[in-house]
Amino acid sequence: MLVDSHSHWLPEAIISNAHFYHKGWGDIEAQLKMMDEAGIDKAVLSYPTSDAHLKLGSISEVVRIFNDHVARVLKKYPERFIGAAILPIDHEQDMIKEFKRATEELGFKAISLATSYNGVYLDDARFLNIYKLAQDENIPIFVHSQIVKPIGIERVEDPLLTPVIEYVFDTTICIGKLLMSDILRDYQAKFIFGYFGGVTPFLANRFDTTYAMLRGVNFVKDLKGNPTDFLKNIYVDTSGDKTKANFAAALELVGPKHILWGSDYPAKKDTSSGIQAIKELGISVDDKNNILGGNLERMLK
Repeated sequence: MLVDSHSHWLPEAIISNAHFYHKGWGDIEAQLKMMDEAGIDKAVLSYPTSDAHLKLGSISEVVRIFNDHVARVLKKYPERFIGAAILPIDHEQDMIKEFKRATEELGFKAISLATSYNGVYLDDARFLNIYKLAQDENIPIFVHSQIVKPIGIERVEDPLLTPVIEYVFDTTICIGKLLMSDILRDYQAKFIFGYFGGVTPFLANRFDTTYAMLRGVNFVKDLKGNPTDFLKNIYVDTSGDKTKANFAAALELVGPKHILWGSDYPAKKDTSSGIQAIKELGISVDDKNNILGGNLERMLK
């Protein structure tokens, strides 16, 4: 089964109140057509992050609109889509209530978080109860790069550099902070990061060697293991990429059981190239099939 772990659909109320998105992000029929043509059986619908909350008045209003509208898509096409609900991150108790409403009443099988929220990363204490719930209920957490004020934007804001560099490094910093706060060690929640986890796979050796040097002079906390012992716990998706070096780095750090194929539709339209890139990897047929859907299917069970 071919399962797309990284795709997006947005209600019109969010599209019309956000600065970037167009009506193509809300065309579910076009998405189904693309899926049929590419042979995609199912797709995760997660939130790409937006600034719609500024016009709509609150993050809670965005949560209500997104989750309720995606729930209708899930009800109409239960065999084609997997919902990843968003949460009102500015109210800790409301996050728990919405988590339970989405997963117990609306049919969502995952949640969707951003790498950061106005500089607050996912190591913040407000998220810990969510991670415990996700761990206990076996609910995967899809983490998308923050596009509103990602790291570095206070110094460089550029239409190309911001999405290419700053989105990716917001993801990388997020993973690093989860590592340093012991969340990757102490929680069994399944975190799935887009874009191969930023540049984390390329920094694996540097994490371990620098940590060893700093521990030698008691300059860094004791992680109870090498950084890569815990970085291996994350999952990453391919986000429509087909670069062999990116696959190689991810395979070395997290292994084939922790890589998920994702299209990043509708931001990226060429789904077939990303699928073909996996088929051409020098790994076993079973590993290829797992990346293309088997890994995510097992997580959702």
